[in-house]
Amino acid sequence: MLREFREFAIKGNVVDMGVGIVIGAAFTSIVNSFVADVVTPLLGLFTGGIDFSGLYLNLSGEAVESAAQAKERGLAVVSYGLFLDAVLSFLIVAWVLFLVIRSVNALRRRAEPETLAPRDAPADLPPPSAEVQLLAEIRDLLRERGGP
Repeated sequence: MLREFREFAIKGNVVDMGVGIVIGAAFTSIVNSFVADVVTPLLGLFTGGIDFSGLYLNLSGEAVESAAQAKERGLAVVSYGLFLDAVLSFLIVAWVLFLVIRSVNALRRRAEPETLAPRDAPADLPPPSAEVQLLAEIRDLLRERGGP
């Protein structure tokens, strides 16, 4: 059982996933800082000085100066400004990931040899041999599983 676990743990996909999670966590802290320290103040500038993180709805009816003060006193507060900041962070992360994945896909397309689509293949070529067809199927299966 220990051998099976070791084989599982050192497979390329598991290691790649672990690296991705660590980089993703570090990237998230960068994006959160970008949103909190750059984007939110700029949005506040364009919206007349509104700080989204300070927006809240006091459900208790008692007078408080901030959401933090209401929370310290144990009052019911909906901090929708923090939620807006989280949504903004998510959208920025999603956009950046989209751009990264788009770039990686473009590099992969450039690196792959161009193959003729069946409709583009010349009509006078004989059909591929059984061995060539088998090799093509193996290649396609390896690609699906993340192999070479």
